[in-house]
Amino acid sequence: MHKSLLSASLFALALAAPLAHAFDAGDIIVRAGAITVAPKASSSSVKVDQGPLAGTNLGGKATMDNDTQLGLNFAYMLTNNIGIELLAASPFEHDVNLKGTGLGAANGKLGTLKHLPPTLSVVYYPLDNKSPFQPYVGAGINYTWIYDENLSSEAKSAGFSNFKAKNSWGLAFQVGADYMLTDNIMLNAQMRYIDIDTRATVENDAVAPGTRAKVDVGVDPFVYMVGLGYKF
Repeated sequence: MHKSLLSASLFALALAAPLAHAFDAGDIIVRAGAITVAPKASSSSVKVDQGPLAGTNLGGKATMDNDTQLGLNFAYMLTNNIGIELLAASPFEHDVNLKGTGLGAANGKLGTLKHLPPTLSVVYYPLDNKSPFQPYVGAGINYTWIYDENLSSEAKSAGFSNFKAKNSWGLAFQVGADYMLTDNIMLNAQMRYIDIDTRATVENDAVAPGTRAKVDVGVDPFVYMVGLGYKF
């Protein structure tokens, strides 16, 4: 008798409890959390490309540090399993450093730059939408807008000026997972690889009038984000 009552009570509780249902066609998903851009920053050597020393190879390479900001995702489900997603974030800021160049004054912190990396992707959720755990994969296109390049005080005192970096188009790939806490609220974790290539240039009339150096940088960061999401 007691076992029958316990079984009946559990069955009634299961019926009464809300199911954490995942995604349906037409759902809008908003996610927010901490997002870190970790550049690999493989670069060419630093070369003089303008001025009387044009063609001089200064050697060395450029590096960039990590930065963490507020990340945002906006997704729209085309079907129960396929959606389109836009990645946005507050502006990232990175230190740009030069090391190993033949021009000693160029080594060290060159300056800082900011960028915004909007990325539009198609994402695929392979599991049935009744599962509260929803892993996914995605691929898309990234545009990285680089702006607000500023030289360090050390670089300025060494005669450098007019620090610039080019914007970038590239492919982006991602893996991630949502875990539905309720029918609308979810935990999210994701990792991306984004193809970002830029060319940075800087001038130095103190070396010789009209001198400009360039370096090609494969930023190619891994991007990590953890946060919460809400399904509308």
